[in-house]
Amino acid sequence: MKKVFLMLGVLALLAACKPTTSNGNETAKFELPAVDDIVMYQVNPRVFAPEKSLNAVAARIDSISDLGVNVMWVMPIYPIGIEKGKNSPYSIRDYKAIAPEFGTVEDFQNLAKVCHEHGMAIIIDWVANHTAWDHPWVKEHPEWYTHDEETDTIIHPKGTDWLDIADLNYDNADMRAAMIDAMKFWIVEVGLDGFRCDYADGVPADFWEEALSELRKAAGDRKLLMLAEGNREDNFTKAGFDMNYAWDYKRELVKVWEGAPAENLFKADKEEFDSIPEGKLKLRFTTNHDHSTEAVPCVQFGSDQGALAALVATIFPHGGALIYGSQEVGYDKTINFFEYVPVDWTAKPEVRAEHKNLIGLYNTYPALRKGKMTPYPDKDVMAFEKSLDGETFLVLVNVRNAEKEISLPEGWANENTKNVDKDEEVALGTSIKLSPYQYLILKK
Repeated sequence: MKKVFLMLGVLALLAACKPTTSNGNETAKFELPAVDDIVMYQVNPRVFAPEKSLNAVAARIDSISDLGVNVMWVMPIYPIGIEKGKNSPYSIRDYKAIAPEFGTVEDFQNLAKVCHEHGMAIIIDWVANHTAWDHPWVKEHPEWYTHDEETDTIIHPKGTDWLDIADLNYDNADMRAAMIDAMKFWIVEVGLDGFRCDYADGVPADFWEEALSELRKAAGDRKLLMLAEGNREDNFTKAGFDMNYAWDYKRELVKVWEGAPAENLFKADKEEFDSIPEGKLKLRFTTNHDHSTEAVPCVQFGSDQGALAALVATIFPHGGALIYGSQEVGYDKTINFFEYVPVDWTAKPEVRAEHKNLIGLYNTYPALRKGKMTPYPDKDVMAFEKSLDGETFLVLVNVRNAEKEISLPEGWANENTKNVDKDEEVALGTSIKLSPYQYLILKK
């Protein structure tokens, strides 16, 4: 009988230890990946379905997971402002609700559940700098907003053309408390793993410091991932974010593809990573929802092959990989995220296969994402060595739409290597010719 009671007690304890949200809903057991192991997939719900798009995303979870990603970032799904509105998901009318266009809170909880079951964290956009003009706060708490000094009327964010949104006043302590309370809802009640914080540099660092501290306390034993859309130094040193944006690297990448020396990428890489503390990371991307409104990778980088070469040149120097949902199938038109844009997920299977392959290498070989980098400057080929724990790779990326030849560095000339991208042996001479936008990932 004692053994029976002991077993019942153990079972009760195990049940109590299952991760749950505060409303008692069980969440799948899941462990957030280390920051330097992250591969993020950005979900724009409006490329998945015109309605109930959260369910459409959940229906594609196997395909998304199959790419090798371990964090899903979902763009804003809150009710969208109508007054002065442009149908932008970044014009938010209610921080604790979901727009019918996207689904319900239960649909989102289900998406979080299936993400966790597939080994993926899930984070959501948080827009703290502003609200829609028809957010209840505008009428109930006008003092929570920035006012024009002469007319004493609420204004849109200064220095922008964002006329569809009202600027929040971070001198107001009550507004700050309400904002943190709304953020806690998604962590505690829904079971999310963190936030991508929109226009983080437009919000004071001391607010983020307070908010992130409160959120991590509310999460208890669960770790959170906090990504800042910004590049201020205090994103890390004061606010406590884990990652922020590699905008400078992306800008230099575009310049290189337009003809600037390939070696300029090493300077951009070093400047970004010299500016951040140990253990923090830059999010590296060839596109995202903002950039794809102007040009998608297969257009901006010359072709599907050029876009893949740009991806190799982006994610392997220092990690921090982002895939924007649609680039893996080589979508070749701009995407206006203010409206539904259908994407054919069966298009260009060879492009998708190579995204999967490259992310697979990224995940399989820690040296490729976080090993020591040794650059070999050249004007037309981005050439660098990556090494960690006895594994050494040479990455070569032809950044031109023309054949280029490069002399091989000491230690690689006349060596027998393996091109892990194609799983084939490569016997090297003293130099190597690369076809237009060709890349090689060689392992000794």
